[in-house]
Amino acid sequence: MNSIWELETFYRKRDIVIIGSGFSGLWTAVSIKEKYPEKSVLIIERSTVPLGASTRNAGFACFGSLTEVIADSQKMGWQKTLELVKMRFEGLQKIKRYFNSDEIDFELNGGYEILNNAEPLEHLDTVNEKLKTITGLDQTYFLNQEKIKEFGLGKSEFLVENPCEGSLHSGKLLQKLLEKCYELKVEFLFGTEVKSINENTGEIEIRLSEDLSVKAEQIIYCTNAFSSKFLEKEEIIPARGQILLTEPIDRLKLGGTFHYDEGFYYFRNLGNRILLGGGRNQDFQTEETTAFETTEFLQKHLETFLKEVILPEQDFKIALRWSGIMAMGSEKTPIVKQLSERQFCAVRLSGMGVALAPKIGEMVAGMI
Repeated sequence: MNSIWELETFYRKRDIVIIGSGFSGLWTAVSIKEKYPEKSVLIIERSTVPLGASTRNAGFACFGSLTEVIADSQKMGWQKTLELVKMRFEGLQKIKRYFNSDEIDFELNGGYEILNNAEPLEHLDTVNEKLKTITGLDQTYFLNQEKIKEFGLGKSEFLVENPCEGSLHSGKLLQKLLEKCYELKVEFLFGTEVKSINENTGEIEIRLSEDLSVKAEQIIYCTNAFSSKFLEKEEIIPARGQILLTEPIDRLKLGGTFHYDEGFYYFRNLGNRILLGGGRNQDFQTEETTAFETTEFLQKHLETFLKEVILPEQDFKIALRWSGIMAMGSEKTPIVKQLSERQFCAVRLSGMGVALAPKIGEMVAGMI
């Protein structure tokens, strides 16, 4: 049994409980405390550090590549596509406002997409025209053939540049967000798993074990791919992203963030190392999982891609392999909504959580 001291402090009733301490959970807490400083906010996280996609991604400050924007517009229409692009654009601007770029290794020095067929280039003018209202640029995407040689990507036919994309250090961003939450008096229970949720007329009861629960006025699920047991009615498909990182490479030519094949492949330099991830479209079924594992099949596939496309002339050694879990749906729009009188959710960020979460936090704060 717990003592009176614990029950009246750590486990006391809160105005708002957020489940999940990744980017969505932390930005939501920040937005709520800025709007309602008097509300008590508790974040419950089952892991000892934020886990899922937030600490296991490739560190892309994702604006989105040309073929991805084209594919989205064909799948869900321009209105929804532009809303999503706008959220990402504004989300990245917000990160820039809140944190010193040096503290989180934030570099907004442009992204690139490799193309091996010319078809997407036919959409270039249309896409730029549509995106101009968001980015303020005449050319959000433009062809930059000279850099193919400069980056050592000789096997690639076209290179499309996009000045709105960048990279950051996900771990450092999460640490800075945690510091911001502590400043705003957000409280945390790490290493704590939620067993069940009961909504009663006057409050929500969040059961943590047989004999321990925390009560709240409202609860917000920021559990992304790990939402299924609480949000069974929502379409949330887990998607594992596998990643590898090389040892340092002598005279590395590559600099910036790169996409290939509608964003299914993504790579960047991390200092003088290459970080490469993706390829789940080679094995969709296996990668529809919440298991943090890497598979021999996909890791070999990524190594081949590294050898043939990114470093055709160079030897390399792999230093690290890992995986993160994203949440997808039949379309890319995140699910941010009220589920019942006291329950809300902000989930399914389609691998774009770094850029989307700052704005999603504001949306949730506007709902509660």
